[in-house]
Amino acid sequence: MISPTRIYLEPAAAELPRGREVLDRFPDAELVEVAGHWQIPELHGDEANARRWVRIKREALVLGVKKSLSARPNGRSAHFIAPSTANGCAMACAYCYVPRRKGYSNPITVFANIEQITGYLARHVARQGAMAQPDQVDDRAWVYDIGENSDCSVDALVSDNVRDLVELFRGLPTAKASFATKYVNRDLLDWDPRGRTRVRFSLMPERTAKLLDIRTSPVAERLAALDDFRAAGYEVHVNLSPVVVHDGWLEDWRELLEALGDAASPETRAQLAAEVIMLTHNRALHEVNLRWHPRAEELLWRPGLQEVKRSEGGGVNVRYRAGLKRGLLDELLALIDRHAPYLRVRYAF
Repeated sequence: MISPTRIYLEPAAAELPRGREVLDRFPDAELVEVAGHWQIPELHGDEANARRWVRIKREALVLGVKKSLSARPNGRSAHFIAPSTANGCAMACAYCYVPRRKGYSNPITVFANIEQITGYLARHVARQGAMAQPDQVDDRAWVYDIGENSDCSVDALVSDNVRDLVELFRGLPTAKASFATKYVNRDLLDWDPRGRTRVRFSLMPERTAKLLDIRTSPVAERLAALDDFRAAGYEVHVNLSPVVVHDGWLEDWRELLEALGDAASPETRAQLAAEVIMLTHNRALHEVNLRWHPRAEELLWRPGLQEVKRSEGGGVNVRYRAGLKRGLLDELLALIDRHAPYLRVRYAF
């Protein structure tokens, strides 16, 4: 998945224990000092080298220090978005929304100041007190998404940051960690989360995933992991996302929902819940994908079905037209009711 030959390094990160651990993990990598983890000219402008992206993701690693610590309110998937302990990803999903300020290949950046981050989170949780009443995020705990800008299962291949977070929340009775993943990392099964970390396995029909979910674990492997992670003490949910509309899409989702029911034991189904997220795509990413993976764009870029949505940062995104999207979503929700009636949908949009 990742075998760094070059590590772009903020000098301050190398002075921290976690930074030294990461460097010791990859002793043969070339070290390139950089002024800041966003200021790496070699990784900017790599849109022109789209065919090298997977190689960049596998061979480049960035080691930095997280400067700004904040827990942003969320309200959908979690109550708060925790400060990142990493950003970027070694996988290459064709629809990825993750910020691309390091260039579209966006290799993993590990933040070495993990003690600062965990200390901040512990204080933030303490300030919240007990949750007053249940909501769609959780019945009794404040939920913190610890993987908004990365995949924590892959991050755990690079450093112990994710394990430190799981161990932190294990001791916080009023809060839970949460992250979505497309990669099955069975090392996490030994971490003893004691119900305080929610793992959300992202799922889509296998036929679509083979085209769009590049370098991820096969969907069948993700399904096979559900019971094991629940038995290991994780709360296990699923993300049905992104929902991509194409000829035969509902039949594909029916097959996936049936496979989900077959894979999950009664104990796992009893605590399972889902998020359903329709596709949002990006015009700039569409243009780049045409250079390296044009077949993906046959599914992702559907002008006849989509409308423009400006992002907060001014980017041009596209989503299924509002009136059409509601109908498509209702069709999928009805399919869930028929073929996975045990699956509680926490939210859908």
